[in-house]
Amino acid sequence: MKTYKQLINNIVGQLNGVNRMMENEDECFKVLTQLKAAKSALNSLSNKFLQEKFLKCLEKGNESKEAVCKKFFTEILN
Repeated sequence: MKTYKQLINNIVGQLNGVNRMMENEDECFKVLTQLKAAKSALNSLSNKFLQEKFLKCLEKGNESKEAVCKKFFTEILN
């Protein structure tokens, strides 16, 4: 399984590729396909982080678990 750093580097590479495609004025649907792939990769990273760190985030800090959950879901849904 890839580390967070590897996943982030992959996303950065995808976005750099999209940037080049836009600069070169590549075909619109090719660019959109790559943007969709980058978005999917970012969502996968977010989900991995959430699955692995949610309980630790819940336990940290001085706030109630309810307050932390509200913050977490606000961030996820917005």
